[in-house]
Amino acid sequence: MTATTSTAVRCSAPAVEHHREPFGIGEAAPRLSWRVHDAPAGWVQAGYEIEVADTDGGAPATTRVESAEQVLVPWPAAPLTSRARRTVRVRVRGAEGPPSPWSPPTVLETGLLDPADWTASVVAPDWDETPGTDRRPPLLRGAFRLRGPVARARLYASAHGLYEAEINGHPVGDHAMAPGWTSYHHRLRYQTHDVTALLREGDNAIGAWLGDGWYRGRLGFHGGTADLYGTEIGLLAQLEVVYADGGTETFGTGTAWRAAHGPILLSGIYDGESYDARAEQRGWSSPGFDDAGWQPVRTLPRDPATLAAPTGPPVRCTEEVRPVAVWTAPSGATLVDFGQNLVGRLRITVRGDAGRTVRLRHAEVLQDGELYTRPLRGAAATDAYTLRGDGAETWEPRFTFHGFRYAEITGWPGEVHPDDVTARVLHTDMARTGWFATSDPELDRLHDNVVWSMRGNFLDLPTDCPQRDERLGWTGDIQVFAPTASFLFDSAGMLASWLRDVADEQLPDGTVPVYVPVVPGGEWTSPAPPPVAVWGDVAVLTPWTLYERFGDRGLLRDQYASARAWVECVAGRAGAGRLWNTGMQLGDWLDPDAPPEDPAAAKSDRYLVATAYFARSAEVLARMAALVGEDRDHARYRDLSLEAAAAFAEAYLTDDGRTTDDAETSYALALVFGLVPEGLRQAAGDRLAEIVAAGGHHISTGFAGTPVISDALSSTGHDATAHALLAQRECPSWRYPVTQGATTVWERWDSLLPDGTVNPGEMTSFNHYALGAVADWLHRVVAGLSPAAPGYRTVLVRPRPGGGLTWARAVHDSPYGRIETAWRREGGRFTLDVVVPVGVTARVETPGGREEVVAHGRHRFTEPA
Repeated sequence: MTATTSTAVRCSAPAVEHHREPFGIGEAAPRLSWRVHDAPAGWVQAGYEIEVADTDGGAPATTRVESAEQVLVPWPAAPLTSRARRTVRVRVRGAEGPPSPWSPPTVLETGLLDPADWTASVVAPDWDETPGTDRRPPLLRGAFRLRGPVARARLYASAHGLYEAEINGHPVGDHAMAPGWTSYHHRLRYQTHDVTALLREGDNAIGAWLGDGWYRGRLGFHGGTADLYGTEIGLLAQLEVVYADGGTETFGTGTAWRAAHGPILLSGIYDGESYDARAEQRGWSSPGFDDAGWQPVRTLPRDPATLAAPTGPPVRCTEEVRPVAVWTAPSGATLVDFGQNLVGRLRITVRGDAGRTVRLRHAEVLQDGELYTRPLRGAAATDAYTLRGDGAETWEPRFTFHGFRYAEITGWPGEVHPDDVTARVLHTDMARTGWFATSDPELDRLHDNVVWSMRGNFLDLPTDCPQRDERLGWTGDIQVFAPTASFLFDSAGMLASWLRDVADEQLPDGTVPVYVPVVPGGEWTSPAPPPVAVWGDVAVLTPWTLYERFGDRGLLRDQYASARAWVECVAGRAGAGRLWNTGMQLGDWLDPDAPPEDPAAAKSDRYLVATAYFARSAEVLARMAALVGEDRDHARYRDLSLEAAAAFAEAYLTDDGRTTDDAETSYALALVFGLVPEGLRQAAGDRLAEIVAAGGHHISTGFAGTPVISDALSSTGHDATAHALLAQRECPSWRYPVTQGATTVWERWDSLLPDGTVNPGEMTSFNHYALGAVADWLHRVVAGLSPAAPGYRTVLVRPRPGGGLTWARAVHDSPYGRIETAWRREGGRFTLDVVVPVGVTARVETPGGREEVVAHGRHRFTEPA
């Protein structure tokens, strides 16, 4: 083994909490993190200094701390108040020698932290509407006058519904689908925008587009529910100005504002947007516009204590995708293929006569040469643009999104050219943090599909699918996928926000709904959401995953009451026998052998699955309790987990290590959750491998079993079987969709049947990340990069080559810095390269049995292949 390092210690600019952009933050004492670069061999951080300076003046304050910590360290200064702006930098030192140079600075700014800071009111048009119907969204505008030059200006904005703001005719920010979807009864996020450059001395104007969005738009099953949070949409906007002479002034939404209908005729999440360009009112968001014909507004109630700053990045357009083909379908419609199943909307440029309407219909698949929309169920997924007729007109919907690869265009004047249409990809703008590649292009495509499905379904909250009349935050789906998500993207801030909604929507008895926010949905919510294993366990297991991957102990404290309530809920149902064997359960949902009309009819005993998860969550909760100082709880839940594990073994395991149902998912859960007595582990693992081989190495698990089956095999010495399972190309398998041209992960193993027709099941999506949870095994086992301590402070590098691969590589931007593993088999030699950042220790185990602990630097290991 050889190692090389450079000698100049450097620090990155401090990161603030989990913010990608620490602007308008809601934390009064934000935690800080940094990365150390280029330290010499053997260097270990012994302490750090943080300098905090008020950007408005005053001497900086420096705090010196003796600590090796560098991730989410406590705020070193007095708690911040609203509108505070600070410049922060850090330097570190080892046990000997001088400190490092100061890092580049980070500028952070708080939003409005006190409910009393809000003086603006939510305003809505003062006209009559019919609840429960499609209502035309309004435009709102307000005028104000600035008495002098502006030094700084902030717009704090939110809405009942969705909004996009303009000042003096210019868009404010680049956020999409703002303010996002939270449990609005409990919490409404607001955004902070720097609008200094948009203002001018004298007359100014603010305008806002509004859309129904999740607030009052149709949501959910069986036709959906409208007006879930209210019947009126409205805007909350507060503009705070600091003049060059130091004076301040605030302008906010109130009764002086005016409202009118705009060119958006209809706008919905499921059905799309209709826009009539002939109804545009030019200059409506600029000063001097005559709004005498506009209507007054009225104020709507909103408790400012429910307003919250974001903890993660906003939704944005992150990529543009051009068509790969444009052609005419048998029906005569124009079809456009973007070559990638994605989530977003189209931007078109069109010329034609006034009054002509162009319709854009979206879907994931084709059948019989036409756009196939049955999987969309009740979602029209259609946008319509009516031309104003004055030359080239460019348009994109504002308040909807679609899941699609193909678009059908009708009403287009003349021929559609590829340059006329662009797909704009939308999702929460998380930083990419994980990459994986191998010598097998087909396996790489599978991994790419996982990435694309995550992107499409992380649109403000973790959804189940982005195309049909659903798009809900299913708790079980993200519970099984969170480890993969945490490797691929910095998802901590977004998921922390959603977990607050999980706690807010939790029932008094601790039940966690199967999707959050809750939307009325037949058996899922009536008469009340039932407690369901795998899904409800998100309250415990996803905060724990985020702690493991991001090192955030504070999140455990924030979510502890929610996690505890869930385990107590299940314990009450399991009773003294510690078996959760009553009530509705989804079990191993979407087992490939389950009939299309009954995806819960899996081979695994659904109560075995429920009891296994009960034991697992109790065990994790015990660890959480110890970390947050709940010592009595730690003892209680440790004992509860042991009792549940013993009950599981008594009820579901035979004396020879078999499960009573002899099903793959049951073995996998029992092995990975540690529920098989040590003396029976190998027998259980051998039986699992035997069943997998007997099934021709076809996948035979659903949502519960798929994330763990590969680990269960690897942990019992059956890496070759796990690789053979991964290599299978026939249906059902991970690779089968790839062979069928899939560019995202499917909801069903056979969403598209081998004959090219769509699965007849009523629930069939082609963009659904849950079954892509195998990517976490690819990262940890195939490439050999896995966390061994919270936040990757310690890394286990243990690659397990197989499946004919000649090389594999994984890269992860951990909280401490970039970690890389890369192995290659060539010329009879096995070579493993490892890059370890400062602050991280790697335990390396090669396939040949060599073990070594290494610190930061670049390391190479070689041995016979």
